[in-house]
Amino acid sequence: MLFRKKKVEPVLKPERPKEVAAINETGAVIAALADPILVLDNQRVVKHANKAALNLFGRVLIDKNIVQCLRQPNVIDAVEKVFASKKDWIGEAKFPAPVERHLSIHIALIGNGEGVVLTVRDTTLVKRTEEMHSDFVANVSHELRSPLSALMGFIETLQGPAQDDREARERFLNIMIQEANRMARLIDDLLSLSRVQIQEHVAPDDAVNVTVVLQNITDILSLKAMDRNMKLNLNVPNNQAYWVQGDSDQITQVFQNLIDNAIKYGKPDTSVDIAIRTLDRLPDRNVPGVAVDVRDHGEGIDEKHIPRLTERFYRIDKARSRTMGGTGLGLAIVKHIIARHRGRLHVESKLGKGTIFSVSLPAKNN
Repeated sequence: MLFRKKKVEPVLKPERPKEVAAINETGAVIAALADPILVLDNQRVVKHANKAALNLFGRVLIDKNIVQCLRQPNVIDAVEKVFASKKDWIGEAKFPAPVERHLSIHIALIGNGEGVVLTVRDTTLVKRTEEMHSDFVANVSHELRSPLSALMGFIETLQGPAQDDREARERFLNIMIQEANRMARLIDDLLSLSRVQIQEHVAPDDAVNVTVVLQNITDILSLKAMDRNMKLNLNVPNNQAYWVQGDSDQITQVFQNLIDNAIKYGKPDTSVDIAIRTLDRLPDRNVPGVAVDVRDHGEGIDEKHIPRLTERFYRIDKARSRTMGGTGLGLAIVKHIIARHRGRLHVESKLGKGTIFSVSLPAKNN
């Protein structure tokens, strides 16, 4: 009896839709690219986002509609135009939070409309550098005019009517030294502010022990406090280490400025109280934090001035600020450093009862 061999039919795998194949093949390439890249399917859903994109936008992107991810009307409209016209789009967008960023965006179609690729380039540094140049020139020309005019006047007087007046010469030379020092401080602060603003869009990632930073600052400023018969009280619960994510030099600059101001504007024979505490979460951010409160017992600040304290060259009492050696830039520098660290600055004050400056920074495990 003869048996015929049964023909075995090959098992065919189900065919993948073209758009799935195109999107997945694209995703395998973008992961290693340095520029932030997003890949959307034809439903405007993010199917791939490389590490650079996740770092830039700082949120969950995969399987989210582009409207939920970017919330930039001009970019959303551009995506629709690319799908409709099948032509590339190149443009710019400004992202205001958590710090201002300027982005150049290129949108290109995948295949016949299976999706689009968004290639992003961060141009914030270029924009900030351009702004810093113009701001620096404007600020220097405005703020240096007064001390330069004073110096020129004194020099002309010493060359003329007062050239043989020893007493006047000594008095004028002392004032000239003060004005020259004021100009030097102003230029140093302007340069410091420019550097901070240029770096502001890149958050630092080092671990900084705030306890050690504050201990060092109180040691340095204790003599200045003693000159006004004031005491610096540093309250660190259990003397433990509090670690934050940041740049050690810039964090030192923040608290040195705030404690120095508290000494200047606090009343003699009082104290400056510095306290550290932990936060379950930062304001407006779902991450744990560390807060430092710097409190003086001075005259306090009228409520109307508080929103403007961190503006460049804003002074409540210009004469008093200049007498104390202030440039009007200290709190502006503080604001931009804290913004770079993705932290928060809060000010509370009551007339006659003093002021509290509270700085909140993201915590970091050592």
